[in-house]
Amino acid sequence: MEIFGITSIANLWETLVLILISFMVGLLGGFVGLALGTIRLPFFFLFGFPVPVSAGTNIIISTLSAATGSIRNVREGRIDWRIVIIMGIPTIIGAFAGSFFSTLIHESLLIGLAGILVFWQGIEFLFRSKMFELTNESTSRSFTFYKAATGAGIGAAIGLYGGAVGLIAGSIRLPAIIRILGLNPRIASGTNLFIGFLLGTFGFAGHGVRGEIDIPLVIFLGIAAMIGSFIGAKFTGKVKLNLLLSSIGVVFIVVGALLLVNAFYRFN
Repeated sequence: MEIFGITSIANLWETLVLILISFMVGLLGGFVGLALGTIRLPFFFLFGFPVPVSAGTNIIISTLSAATGSIRNVREGRIDWRIVIIMGIPTIIGAFAGSFFSTLIHESLLIGLAGILVFWQGIEFLFRSKMFELTNESTSRSFTFYKAATGAGIGAAIGLYGGAVGLIAGSIRLPAIIRILGLNPRIASGTNLFIGFLLGTFGFAGHGVRGEIDIPLVIFLGIAAMIGSFIGAKFTGKVKLNLLLSSIGVVFIVVGALLLVNAFYRFN
């Protein structure tokens, strides 16, 4: 397929399928505070697209989706800017470094370990949502040096991982924001999506300088993801916290399973 004189690795029917997938992923991701590039990325591999181009293209689409979802979260006050600074700065540094040195690490190992972690977190979130009712809508104000240092370290590590494999890795970061840093799930979802936008921007830069981007796919899939994410984020503040936690748990289980399948695919 060709647009504006630029050739894409995808043909027309592949592009149409990916547009629909990107919209649906954006819709779900905007709701739970994740860009969910993990769900989109395996379809690139399914169609036989080169891994570096798939990673670079996917991460910028995720970034566009996260940016659009973040707009509504900013407007509705669902972002903790302390966490953005503490986790965001180490995250973008790690993402830029990870995208440059991605060829030095076996991707199947990284993705497989992340899959186990995300799958387990999904099960835990489901149990947590059933065990108690969350009625406190306020953001936790207890913020120690230990929490700040832990958040910064987690941000740097996740940034390295995300930049290397072409994901903004929100499914790994969100549990840390909720459990370790003690944020209300609504605020955590909005904050996580904004940090994902920062990670994706700098992770994309590393892939972009090597030309690992399919511009036509970025345009079409990016628009679809942005529309879906903006609509999905509308519902984040309008559902009960138990339902939000349950939704995040289910998404994590699916994403974890996809990561494990993806790791097996790459290993073989």
